[in-house]
Amino acid sequence: MDRYSFEPLSLVSDDGSTQRNNSRDSLFLAAKLTVTGLPAEQVRVRNLSAGGLMAEYPSPIEPGTTVLVDLRGIGEIRGRIAWATDGRIGIAFETPIDPLRARKPVGMRQQPGR
Repeated sequence: MDRYSFEPLSLVSDDGSTQRNNSRDSLFLAAKLTVTGLPAEQVRVRNLSAGGLMAEYPSPIEPGTTVLVDLRGIGEIRGRIAWATDGRIGIAFETPIDPLRARKPVGMRQQPGR
């Protein structure tokens, strides 16, 4: 599995350089994204880390925009658009998450008789 890092906005220095220190996993995961003033939309998450995510999002959106992301196994997380380009966005979470919780199986139905 590919490992990358993704920094929350708080790790971006004044000179624009970044201090990437969180590993992130490449994956395909559906999430619900709510941009203030717009209806919630389903997005495809491509990378997820404790500090943020990268998702497919075809509409134009300004960096700094506050969003709410609802991820399976984690719930709703507030964040801000860190960057947006070519149908993808980077979101920096306000508080770190445990990305492994999004990977856990949602629950398995018990087979009758077991």
